[in-house]
Amino acid sequence: MSTAPTTLRDTAADTGRGVLEARLTNLSREEFARDVWGRTPLLTRGAGDFSDLFSASAVDELVSRRGLRTPFLRVAKDGSTLPESAFTASGGVGATVADQLDDTALWRSLADGATLVLQALQRTWEPVADLVSRLGTELGHPVQANAYVTPPQNRGFDAHYDVHDVFVLQIAGTKRWIVHEPVHPDPLRDQPWTDHRAAVADAARGEAHLDTVLGPGDVLYLPRGWLHAAEAQGEVAIHLTLGVHTWTRHALAEQLTRAALALLRDDPEMRGSLPLGVDGPDGELALVRRRLVEALSEADPAPLFHRDRRGGARPGPLGPLAQLAAVDGLSAATPVRLREALEARLDGGRLSTRAGWLDFPETDLPQVRRILDGEVHHAGDLGLPFVERLLRAGVLVPARP
Repeated sequence: MSTAPTTLRDTAADTGRGVLEARLTNLSREEFARDVWGRTPLLTRGAGDFSDLFSASAVDELVSRRGLRTPFLRVAKDGSTLPESAFTASGGVGATVADQLDDTALWRSLADGATLVLQALQRTWEPVADLVSRLGTELGHPVQANAYVTPPQNRGFDAHYDVHDVFVLQIAGTKRWIVHEPVHPDPLRDQPWTDHRAAVADAARGEAHLDTVLGPGDVLYLPRGWLHAAEAQGEVAIHLTLGVHTWTRHALAEQLTRAALALLRDDPEMRGSLPLGVDGPDGELALVRRRLVEALSEADPAPLFHRDRRGGARPGPLGPLAQLAAVDGLSAATPVRLREALEARLDGGRLSTRAGWLDFPETDLPQVRRILDGEVHHAGDLGLPFVERLLRAGVLVPARP
């Protein structure tokens, strides 16, 4: 991954503010939660300089030098996506991969008015990965990042809505954004805009809630469900979209129901067969409903919630060779810290993380609690066998002294 002259970590540390306030909205987390979150769009002019995050040269490097494959890139034109075969090719000698990005084909597509969509940048571009990790931690909801590269006077997609909240960061050029109120407020992940295609098209012809041009450094927040379309102006426009995949009460209800059904598996009467000749649920529904309500009142969805939450993102990067060197050279003076974005949770004697889970004896729990603070510790203070076990498990990583 490419390094940036100023990292997000430096910016946040220098200002003492969170990512929302320092880089995206000029609002504190509390102000944003109270007045904006999930309610209304927010346009922030001149939020900051995003040159440390992404740029035109970053686009060129990713497309031409990183050997990216689909689905790390889509190509869209006139509201439709092009088939992958239109912009991929073999990797050549020594790379038996048939679907690597073809930079020549992508250049021709861009010159012909197509929009390039670099997807999941949190996996391919370090400055963006850093921002996504920190924003996800701050919001408590998973975040991913795409970049949209649109030639002048073109739009990649017609008016539509997303099933996740977005922060739009204008990187280069200018883009006109037309935003309309929702036709289906707060859509779930399985309720895409295509389910309401006619209503979306009709609403997009009406008066806009917001019609504005974003320039470099501007940020637009849109809650899920708000209709939007964007068109580049007089030059190539690049923007980052940070997609916030919000946890919903409906998702919590699903987890609660799953936990209740798990309890009912241990009820012999609920495992019993329906009577012979049954032709409908009416005769059994009263009993089933009563037992289900009882199970719902007893069920604990927290384990499922935390498991699903851990599965919503990946842990921070881990260098296998650096990890091996840390294990081989382990000494009392070795500095270590908790791996970033692990979503670590200690429940009794079990530590659950995005890298897996570990069980600990009671005697090790004080050390486990110490490493959960995320600070740098010396291996000698924690115990060398303890540290080696967590280094091998990918829970601890070597740190700078």
